[in-house]
Amino acid sequence: METGYRNYREETVSIEGRDSRRAPRRYMIWLSGCGRVRPIPTGDWGDPGFVNQTGPVEMLRNMPKIPKILLLAVSVALVLTVFLGVNSSGVSAAAPGQDGAYNQMKVYSEVLHHIQTDYVTDPNIPAVTNGALRGLLESLDADSSYLSPEDYKIYKADRGGKAQAGINVSKRYGYATVVSVVSGGPADKAGLVDGDILEAIEGQDTRDISLAMIRLMLEGAPGSTLTVGVVRSSRSEPDKISMTRSLTVEPPVGEALYDDASILYLKPEILDRDHVNEVESKLKGMQKAGNRKVLLDLRDVAAGDMAEAVRLANFLLKSGTIATLEGQRFPKQVFTADPAKTIQATAPVVVLVNRGTAGPAELVAAALEDNKRAEVVGERTFGEGTQQKTFELADGAALILSVAKYESPSGKIIQDEGVTPDVLVASGPDEGAGVDEEEAPVTAAPAPVVKKPGAQVDEPLTKALELLKAKPA
Repeated sequence: METGYRNYREETVSIEGRDSRRAPRRYMIWLSGCGRVRPIPTGDWGDPGFVNQTGPVEMLRNMPKIPKILLLAVSVALVLTVFLGVNSSGVSAAAPGQDGAYNQMKVYSEVLHHIQTDYVTDPNIPAVTNGALRGLLESLDADSSYLSPEDYKIYKADRGGKAQAGINVSKRYGYATVVSVVSGGPADKAGLVDGDILEAIEGQDTRDISLAMIRLMLEGAPGSTLTVGVVRSSRSEPDKISMTRSLTVEPPVGEALYDDASILYLKPEILDRDHVNEVESKLKGMQKAGNRKVLLDLRDVAAGDMAEAVRLANFLLKSGTIATLEGQRFPKQVFTADPAKTIQATAPVVVLVNRGTAGPAELVAAALEDNKRAEVVGERTFGEGTQQKTFELADGAALILSVAKYESPSGKIIQDEGVTPDVLVASGPDEGAGVDEEEAPVTAAPAPVVKKPGAQVDEPLTKALELLKAKPA
């Protein structure tokens, strides 16, 4: 949930003007169907790289003002049809809930008219349009994006396989925000941590870039340099941090044994098929190894596949709902535990989470917590759990729109609420650096925690082990 918005009455319009850290900037107010008003920075009008230079958008520049207004209003109306249910056979009757959106189109036209006729200079309409449409999508949730025709060409051409910075990102407060960093990756080595705000990527303000394009910008050729501006509470100015992109290979699932090998500690870095298969194999080998309890560490796990998350939860759940996927026009899907796929139905389980736990890992934690199958320890998770669909527009642009959201078994929307642990334990500044001497692992392959001289104790891990030791096997 983005908390950076201010609430207004449905037809309130406000225009703001100056960024304290930069030269004067122009802002366009987008009135969304939610009744919220958001200032959308549209960039410096003189920046030629900010606007598409070809195609229908460029044609707007030389048009008289009134036709410009009409054309822009029509373009916004076309985007709104995706939300309001208009199809090629005609316009359906507006439902009561749609009336507000249609009324706000009138307000939008009025605001646009004042900008065209009364603003201090003749504004760059294409830039205003892109900013307004981007703001419309981002006001829905962090994963929805508007891609201009130029951006969408780049997005479609991407085939993956590039070097990475080792950062999982989303958007919060309008900026790119680090959800988690890959252990040992370029971002980790550069000192980035979950919660860092990326104010700029290669000098471009992340408020002006859709999430889909931000993720592409973080990729590049192996050995290439990535420079980001990082906002931290301890500094008045953003830190400029450079890192070298590299081809990263996710490490295997971390494993350790505690309490005379009775507790099996598992730490996947990602919930994809290979890593979930590893967890499956280790759970199946518990009895032979003498392990009787499971400690599943999902801290800073933000990548993977929702289908694999459902499979992982099923390993520990014999019955009950794992998750629900539902949207306004998306057929409701209920994911239920299949007893034939359960591996450890009764072994005591504790799950570790933190603010870097997102997406598939949140689904697992929520399923085990709501079904009373495991205790969850740590911090409130990030809140990420949607399914997107891409809608191509007539001018070559596209919308990446969230069409459904995952819900926990108790009905909480993961995207909006995240997962709140049963036992809240704050992470220290050097989370995972060490544990108490008596809690040191018996064996580790590889060791997920190593005692370092002077390192802070991993309080969440210590608490999780304490809870597991108290549970009868």
